[in-house]
Formats: sequence, C-alpha cells, structure tokens
Amino acid sequence: MLKIYGIKNCNSMKKAFDALQAKGLNYDFHDYKKQGIDADTLKIWLKEIGQDTVLNKKGTTWRKLSEEEQNRALSSEDHLIEALIAQPSLIKRPVLKTSQGFIVGFDETTYQNIQA
Repeated sequence: MLKIYGIKNCNSMKKAFDALQAKGLNYDFHDYKKQGIDADTLKIWLKEIGQDTVLNKKGTTWRKLSEEEQNRALSSEDHLIEALIAQPSLIKRPVLKTSQGFIVGFDETTYQNIQA
C-alpha cells in the first residue's frame, strides 16, 4: 500500500491526492502537521532520499528562519531532524512511499506512472 506524507491543505498535496484517486490507487495519508513526524522516519528519509531533497529550502518556513537557525539546522543530521520535527513545514511535500522507494514533490508524469 502506498503511504503519502504531507500537510492536507498544501496545493502539491491536493494534486497528489487527485492523481492517486484518478488512478484508483489506495493510500494511507500521514498529516505530519497534525500527527507529527518521528526521528526514525526522518533518518530513513535522509539516508534514502537525501537532505537536499527532504529539506524544502524554497518554502516560506525556511526563508523565515534566521541565518543562525538555518546554519544550525544544516550543521548536523541531528540538528536538521530537530528542526524538521519542530517545523514539519520544512519538509518538501508530498513524500510518497511506494514499493519501489520514495517520490518527493509532485510531478504529474511521475504520478501517472505509479504502480500500486
């Protein structure tokens, strides 16, 4: 079963939900703004996906952080995980876990090719 992580009201998430539903694919949704996100999950993402993909530096949440906060988050994996747990909006959305691995961000063509 697919599992999609994100924030319900995000435009990219809405596009992802629509694409999955159009294909008739079942999925579990984890709203990490409401449910939080744990350090173990983030460690897996950082290992398998990479910091540059997981951390959304283009978002307003990142841009609103002070330079000191940004530098601290980037100084170590533990500090980055602390920042992502404290402010889950720093995580690029959506994060879709498939049987083949992870898809981060929404791309219509990629979502059209997803297999259950």
